[in-house]
Amino acid sequence: MHLRWRCRANSLFMEFATMSVSIVALGTEREAAAGGAGQPGLVRSYLRGSGLVAELGSPAPSRLRARILGGVRLELHECPRWDIFDSDWYTSRSLIGGADIIVIKYSVNDKTLFQEIKDSYVPMIKKALNHCSIPVIISAIGARKNLPCTCPLCTSDRGSCVTTSEGLQLAKEFGATYLELHALNDFYIQKYFGGVLEYFMIQSLNQKSSEKMKKRKKNQKRHRVQPPQLEQPEKLPILKGEASHYDSDLHNLLFCCQCTDVAFYSEDFSKVMEAHKVILCSVSQVFMLLFNVKSPADVHDSSVVRTAQSLFAVDTGAELPVPRGSAEPSPPARVIVKDSVFCSCLLDILHFIYSGACQWERLEEDIKKKLKDSEKTEHVLEKVKCILKTPGKLNNLRDGSSHQIKQLYNTSLRLFFNTPVLADVIFTIQGATVPAHRAVLVARCEVMAAMFNASILQAMSLLICAEMYQVMRLQHICELYIITQLQSMPSRELATTSLSIVSLLKKAKFHNSDCLSTWLLHFIATNYLIFSQKPEFQDLSVEERNFVEMHRWPSNMYLKQLAEYRNYIHSQKCHCAVM
Repeated sequence: MHLRWRCRANSLFMEFATMSVSIVALGTEREAAAGGAGQPGLVRSYLRGSGLVAELGSPAPSRLRARILGGVRLELHECPRWDIFDSDWYTSRSLIGGADIIVIKYSVNDKTLFQEIKDSYVPMIKKALNHCSIPVIISAIGARKNLPCTCPLCTSDRGSCVTTSEGLQLAKEFGATYLELHALNDFYIQKYFGGVLEYFMIQSLNQKSSEKMKKRKKNQKRHRVQPPQLEQPEKLPILKGEASHYDSDLHNLLFCCQCTDVAFYSEDFSKVMEAHKVILCSVSQVFMLLFNVKSPADVHDSSVVRTAQSLFAVDTGAELPVPRGSAEPSPPARVIVKDSVFCSCLLDILHFIYSGACQWERLEEDIKKKLKDSEKTEHVLEKVKCILKTPGKLNNLRDGSSHQIKQLYNTSLRLFFNTPVLADVIFTIQGATVPAHRAVLVARCEVMAAMFNASILQAMSLLICAEMYQVMRLQHICELYIITQLQSMPSRELATTSLSIVSLLKKAKFHNSDCLSTWLLHFIATNYLIFSQKPEFQDLSVEERNFVEMHRWPSNMYLKQLAEYRNYIHSQKCHCAVM
């Protein structure tokens, strides 16, 4: 096993020729009172007996230079005495900072020196390293002569030698590798200690080789002819979207009286108020019962049934007048309001529902001003709470807070999305049917018109109509739709499509759509290589052509630089970094 590792180390060292490794050995493997000062140290003994070393030289007693197989230079600095840290801090810091591997040695039978190393010199070494990741080997050398007694009452020989746990704790604090060499023989020096030292030497050389390779590549790249840099295309104009008008659109629906399908009457038929079933059913199960969206068996709260029966009655008689302004071919459903006090406040209540059911405080104030009676006001507000009562949301509501009612209204219309319930219009799209509600479409007609147009040409036709009748929001939505569709079109489809972008540009300019026309000019310039090959490109005016040429991408400068770079690459017969 060790022979295989040694062969591997030899082959690796051959790859690291002309590189160097610096080893700093601190401390001594002998006890302070022991002799044998002329004997070589641990690292020096390893180098002399190692087959990796080709030649040795000693410029000074504490230094040794060697040439490892393959030409790697190795320099050893030995500091058996620790007073170098006390006498010359700058020299010791420079010595530690320049090391690739640090070896700390101590005798296991010299507890006093070990404690001094731990308390005084290890902090100095850490400070000199300054968080650098240099491998450190802590070598505990020798066989323990007097093992400490484990008896808690015996302290006579407690400090005679350094235990394994103390050495491991020091290595853990230091982040070092801990070795115990019970004897300085061939096994412990060459195979045990030497194997670990060779591993760290290879790791150090690998790191240096990697850094050297990166530096070489960086230098080569610096002196190599660089390809031209393609600049980024100019940013297209940004269109800012308008804020949602959802609540205000539904609120306006109450007063425009379009597509109404229900009319409220007082008991003497003197007061008429028109509304829309889908809006009312979206906020209340009471209206769902009233208009047969739900049956009494589907409602688990008996108070909802009682509220519907006590407040309203659907009248099917033909003697009642048909509300004026209704666009329905058949008259709206007629609902009698049984509670006269509630009926007098019906306009304010419907105003509250259509405005998003989020202005409870305003509803309270309006009813108080109208009735001028606290008992009647409380009576009407309790009826409103009963109407808006929904399981899981308003069952325990006593104060009718706006934010809780708002949560109900925000999600209620989703119940009627893509369902035939109360639907009065059906869209047929490629054989599929989509039921909808005319009231909602009328309230939101501008957005829905843009959503249901299936092509850019249709959107442009709608934009022309919007400009003709000065419906500015609809015109803006059509512009946004056209831009979104063109941006999502891939280059291959853009090159083969029969759609004339120049024709769209002419129409946008003629119908005063400045934002769209400016965007289309930038779009043609950004996709210059595609549009310049199309016959419609010749239809651009001189002013438009100049704008496109000025803002074209890629620019003429880049194409010229690219051609010069390609010629250079082909002349050098080397690989093109761009292609």
